[in-house]
Amino acid sequence: MEITASLVKELRERSGAGMMECKKALTENAGDIDAAMEFLRKTGLAKADKKADRVTAEGRIGMASNGGKAVLVEINSETDFVAKDDNFLAFVNGVAEAALASDAGDADALKSVAMNGATVEEARAALISKVGENVQVRRLTRVDSSNTVAAYIHGGRIGVLVEMTGGDMELARGVAMHVAAMNPPYNKASDVPAEFVAKEKEIEMAKMPEKDKNKPAEILEKIMAGKVSKIVNEVTLYGQPFVLNTDVTVEAALKAAGADVVGFQRLVVGEGIEKVVEDYAAEVMKQAGLA
Repeated sequence: MEITASLVKELRERSGAGMMECKKALTENAGDIDAAMEFLRKTGLAKADKKADRVTAEGRIGMASNGGKAVLVEINSETDFVAKDDNFLAFVNGVAEAALASDAGDADALKSVAMNGATVEEARAALISKVGENVQVRRLTRVDSSNTVAAYIHGGRIGVLVEMTGGDMELARGVAMHVAAMNPPYNKASDVPAEFVAKEKEIEMAKMPEKDKNKPAEILEKIMAGKVSKIVNEVTLYGQPFVLNTDVTVEAALKAAGADVVGFQRLVVGEGIEKVVEDYAAEVMKQAGLA
């Protein structure tokens, strides 16, 4: 069967693959466009497997929400250049929407979720063929609640979900912005582990001048309680000054609105991944025999 330009064009539109790849797929499959699509998916997976060990510490956080249901997904690439590519960004948005429509609880479950006529995993493989880099769907977090749920993305690299009772969406979004900016490890003082409090108390006691350690036990206890309380405020959402109004704490802002934060989740692109620092100038000189 003759491989016409219109046939190649149709396959390109359906698959998103390059012209030469589409022509090869059609040639290999005697012009059968469905078989050619399957061929492209399989070759895409093969290419993806070859790049699977490459470090992916860049990327974007994708977000999708509908009422009290919201998801964040972290999609990683090898370079920030690819993370800004339109194909990559479209994939991020598509995965987020697919995740929202599904009940997938983690990135592994998300692989088999339907997305634009394929699965997320097949779409990932196709994207790798386009951009020439390893791409990974690393993390998924979600909230499905009857409460107010705010989703916020900062710069494409930090994503936050906040679940709140009372108040309104404007306040919930403001709290999400606060979490993005200040990264509190805990929500309320009651969420701070006793081990953390005990360790901080031990450290503060060790820092105290010897002359103060001879004070009566009840006075020492009050001093320690004040110091530890200050530390707990620093590591809790409720205890921190509200970024949108630093004259009050987040707790005070919530109380004034009759609101309460049930919980929050925060994702940052590449956190916990050891980045490979490339010296491209040195590499070029080495290849040119100048180093």
